[in-house]
Amino acid sequence: MHLLLETPIAITDLANLGTAGLMGAMWLWERRTSRQRDQQLDESHSRILADRIQLDQLITLVRQNTEALTRLTTTQEQFLQRFSGDLK
Repeated sequence: MHLLLETPIAITDLANLGTAGLMGAMWLWERRTSRQRDQQLDESHSRILADRIQLDQLITLVRQNTEALTRLTTTQEQFLQRFSGDLK
């Protein structure tokens, strides 16, 4: 009932509507809040999907960086083995 009081409709206007009118006003109010809730859910779903795409890109980047560091380490080890072999 508290939320009904926050709507721009005055209490006297609600009283003049009668029971059927009051039920109709409550139905309209519920539909409006349902629409807002649905819109919030749609926006949240879109954000989640966008975050998932960004997370997939981040995971791919981390894998590529790991592979590059592994190749670099292997190359450095091979170079050090050759270099230390040439010194002997």
